[in-house]
Amino acid sequence: MPTISMFYGIIIRMFYAPDEHNPPHFHAIYQSTKATVDIRTCEIIKSDMPNKQNKLVTAWAELHKEELLANWDLAMNGETVFEIEALK
Repeated sequence: MPTISMFYGIIIRMFYAPDEHNPPHFHAIYQSTKATVDIRTCEIIKSDMPNKQNKLVTAWAELHKEELLANWDLAMNGETVFEIEALK
């Protein structure tokens, strides 16, 4: 699962998998916790991350929704995803 961004100790990843399930989503990892985020709504699907990190991830997703959707399309076609600017 390639890393597409990193900020504030949070790693953002997306699977290369034509059979990956919908909705379009990405994975965030912070220390030993994880979250799955719906790209279309920028809402947390599942998470055990602290609330502060969840808020950072969803804010970042809102800023980069179009890029995330473009990466989702690439990943679903088995193509290489591109890095996305970190949250500053």
